[in-house]
Formats: sequence, C-alpha cells, structure tokens
Amino acid sequence: MATLRIPPVLRPSVGGAKSVTAQGTTLGAALDDFFRRYSAVREQIIAADGSISNFVNVFVDDQDVRYLQGLATPLAPDATITLLPAMAGGES
Repeated sequence: MATLRIPPVLRPSVGGAKSVTAQGTTLGAALDDFFRRYSAVREQIIAADGSISNFVNVFVDDQDVRYLQGLATPLAPDATITLLPAMAGGES
C-alpha cells in the first residue's frame, strides 16, 4: 500500500492524521481510494476538469508528478505520496 503524507492544512479533514495508506497501482487509483474515505479533501486536490489542481504539488517518492505521468504515474507497493498545497503571499 502507498502512504500519503498529509500536510497540516488538510489534517482536520482526515481526523488529524499525518499520513494514511491507500491502495492503487497508479497515483489516480490511490487518490480515488483515499477520496472514498475522505471525500471532503477531493475538491482541495482535484480540479473541476479532473486533473490535479494547480494549487497543489503532488510528489511520488520525492518526484513531482507534473514531470512524470500525472495521475497515471505508476506506484510501487511501498510508494510515498506527498500532498503539498502551494503557498502564495508576501509583501508586494
């Protein structure tokens, strides 16, 4: 099973967990498994068109999935998926 690392901003939606497990042979399948249990998180990760939101960075084993195969990225059984909401702001 893959391990999903949950950032602090999303932890309230997953019962405070720092990480959860998910099953799937691709990133998309593992996220679908995750969303079945934590449906409130889906809209924060997935855009209306079904792609990964521009406001979230997703890594599989420390590699940005934008440079891999996106949601079709294959997962090893012990893969680590990291969800990182993009940060913005600062002084102008």
